[in-house]
Amino acid sequence: MTTHEDVTQLDAVSAELLEEARRHDAHRAARTLITGSLQRATVVALAEGAELAEHDAPPAATLYVVTGRVQLHTHDHTWMLERGQLVRIPPERHGLTALADSAVLLTVALH
Repeated sequence: MTTHEDVTQLDAVSAELLEEARRHDAHRAARTLITGSLQRATVVALAEGAELAEHDAPPAATLYVVTGRVQLHTHDHTWMLERGQLVRIPPERHGLTALADSAVLLTVALH
């Protein structure tokens, strides 16, 4: 169960990473919050216009928009996602573009 402290920490980490992303040449920053043998949870911050180029999907993954607005895309589909939205990442090549300064929580199954 998520506690208020967990949510506050996620917001604080997201804000910190967005500041870092704005200063970084690649316009992105990330920090893994939880890691284990079966899953990983990482906050990824993207300054407006930054992209994660198309890449292969892990066995299972979800994307939660902490703040901002992003576009998740595959070869055949595009999803516009805003703050508070959670989606399953399709099991195919995909990419992500920040339509505004954004932070997302990526949760990935490792096996």
